[in-house]
Amino acid sequence: MKLIILDRDGVINFDSDQFIKSPEEWKPVPGSLEAIARLNHAGYTVVVATNQSGIGRGLFEMSTLTAIHEKLQKMLAQAGGRVEAFFYCPHTADLKCSCRKPEPGMLLEIADRFDVDLGGVPAIGDSLRDLVSAEKVGAKPILVLTGKGQKTLENGGLPVGTQVFRDLSEAVQSLVE
Repeated sequence: MKLIILDRDGVINFDSDQFIKSPEEWKPVPGSLEAIARLNHAGYTVVVATNQSGIGRGLFEMSTLTAIHEKLQKMLAQAGGRVEAFFYCPHTADLKCSCRKPEPGMLLEIADRFDVDLGGVPAIGDSLRDLVSAEKVGAKPILVLTGKGQKTLENGGLPVGTQVFRDLSEAVQSLVE
């Protein structure tokens, strides 16, 4: 199985410091849906791993997160693509859970669910916590400069071997060529 793990906010869709709290606020980064479709057509199983502390903060309900992901899937289907599964951490950082990135729990759950070794699996994110989480499970950290990516790059401290691309489209192009 060719698996790829994507962060959501800042990678697939525009991010917001006030959180994405409704389907109406969810807007794809140009080219991201087509990039996911390209991954699907190249034989990749695409999964999303996303911190969603807005739930733990009481900013939105689980039903809203589901509606946001349904919108993503519907728009993605129109582009010829699909996300196989969504993994999320609803906890706030102060709970110190094992599933919130940069901890590896969410990625370990993906490995368990799909019965795969994450060694070398591409994991694309826009923040240091995405990359550190990937590194902890032996996945291949890839930074995109959309969302918080440019600031993440400027702050430094990236895991050794992190690849950097302008956006999801450029990262996908490098993977499928």
